[in-house]
Amino acid sequence: MTQQNNPDVRFLMGNEAIGRGIVEAGCTVAAAYPGTPSSEVLESLVRWKKELNHPIYVEWSVNEKVAFEVAYGASLGGVRAAAAMKMVGLNVASDPFLSAAYLGIRGGLVVVVADDPGPHSSQTEQDSRFFAWFAKVPVLDPGTPAEALEMTLRAFELSEKYQVPVLLRPCLRVCHARQNVSLNTPRPAAYVGPFKKDWTRWAAIPKYRLKLHGELNEKLARIEREEPAASPVLLNEGAGNSIALVTSGSVSSHVRDIVASDERLQGIDVYKVDLPFPANRDALQKIVDEHERTLVVEETYPVLELQIKDRRKVTGRLSGDVPSQGELLPELVEEIVLRVCGKEPVLREAPVVKPRRPSLCPGCPHRPAFYTMRQVFDQAVYTGDIGCYTLGINMGAVDTCLCMGASIGMAGGMSRAPFTEGQTRVVATIGDSTFYHAGVPALVNAVHTRARFVLVIMDNNITAMTGGQPTPAQDFLADGSPGVAVDMERLVRGCGVDFLEIADPYDAEGMKQILEKARSYAFDDDKGVAVVITRRPCVRAPKVELPSDRFEIGEACDLCMSCLRDLECPAFHYVKSEKRMEIDADLCAGCGFCVQVCPSQAIKAKGA
Repeated sequence: MTQQNNPDVRFLMGNEAIGRGIVEAGCTVAAAYPGTPSSEVLESLVRWKKELNHPIYVEWSVNEKVAFEVAYGASLGGVRAAAAMKMVGLNVASDPFLSAAYLGIRGGLVVVVADDPGPHSSQTEQDSRFFAWFAKVPVLDPGTPAEALEMTLRAFELSEKYQVPVLLRPCLRVCHARQNVSLNTPRPAAYVGPFKKDWTRWAAIPKYRLKLHGELNEKLARIEREEPAASPVLLNEGAGNSIALVTSGSVSSHVRDIVASDERLQGIDVYKVDLPFPANRDALQKIVDEHERTLVVEETYPVLELQIKDRRKVTGRLSGDVPSQGELLPELVEEIVLRVCGKEPVLREAPVVKPRRPSLCPGCPHRPAFYTMRQVFDQAVYTGDIGCYTLGINMGAVDTCLCMGASIGMAGGMSRAPFTEGQTRVVATIGDSTFYHAGVPALVNAVHTRARFVLVIMDNNITAMTGGQPTPAQDFLADGSPGVAVDMERLVRGCGVDFLEIADPYDAEGMKQILEKARSYAFDDDKGVAVVITRRPCVRAPKVELPSDRFEIGEACDLCMSCLRDLECPAFHYVKSEKRMEIDADLCAGCGFCVQVCPSQAIKAKGA
């Protein structure tokens, strides 16, 4: 968070602005699960908490469902609360999220859900505004970091005014963009009084749920009718033109810049909607009726477009003028607007970018674990999971990747399917944070149903892929305050697992022996699930000291390429002009695993 000369203005990333907004709103409890592009919301909250000496409680919850429930419980207790997650995390939290919309809230409750159109680092490019519509939850859609802070404050007010959760939906380009943002003095912690028992409301049986559903519909109707944010706002001068453009959220910044910078587009009226659900449908229809043509540009689904009753003069995603998938980058938005307006497109030559395949870091303990798995299980089917270790696909050690925790559940199903000869084994891999998140129920199920596979839990003691957040195995919380470490071995044993071994992935022979024992237990002896925990800290984790050893390739190298093909270590490089392999000393992490597995034993310590 860069501080400018004016202490009341900061050059903030969108996620930092949201974190600031949560503090300024007098929020008391915030919970989150990390996931790009939302992770910095809670991380910045920790920094604001320390800078302002603010009493807000913050936690990395074990998953998004729990994060929402923690925030919801705080809301019922009378204080303002927030939960933050990426959009697929809302799928995990969907059960309490939908139910809470019926029950309502007490203290203001804001759910920050960051979308990833593209997608850049997600399984889907789902639109959380659409999810909010499905759940009947109002959603605010910021277009800039400054709007993100301002809408965070508005979201708490809206939540308390109508007694409903409010979803704040920043897209990736808002989450990670930076802008000068004006700060406000944080208000004191809001409190609406202690929890009041009323089981017909907070523990409602189906009879009362029907009544609550009716109340929710009335709230949404009032919001649509009475809230200014639900109505489109004209952004540019010169109303009364023949073409209208309706937009929302992050793409609205592209639209505004494109129209303002091209004189040929001065005949367009640009409208922006801050609250895309429930949008004021009469106001939207009035714009359509008053113009010869209306273009709707929004990210990612046609949420505003679907709320227009008569769409005969409307173009957008439903008419096929806006692509049904993919991020709306400025160049694409410009092309769409110009085409719809009957103008010649701007010719641009796209820069040539050489694609680079993502790879595990040099020295990553997952690499030797995958390598040894392939040596022991060969043609097995490998069910993978969400995290850095998804990159095991490069080594042929990940065949599937569905969602958080799915590797274990899918292994249970795969192990019962008829395989072709040579594919009689199933091996599941999952990271430590993902195991805590969603792997435990699946492991209980696998043990209970006598499933037959090997599970490798890759424990690097951190949530590495999203920036190094702590897992429940640590004895401290998000802000460094004391917590209770949850022991992974005890947790696995508690799931009913009898075979459990710990392996060091840097020890090639030791890990091979343990995997062979697991193979015999699960497949030869048919005793059920065998669990192996491979344990080594992430090489990118703070306070991890890497070995100082460096290695070189001797004359014994026969150019078998195993180091590139099987080990896939980025530190190896083939010098084509000299027909030899070399190790980049700057990339090498000194793990020494290559020395142990080089088929020609050509790798040795430098200077030895």
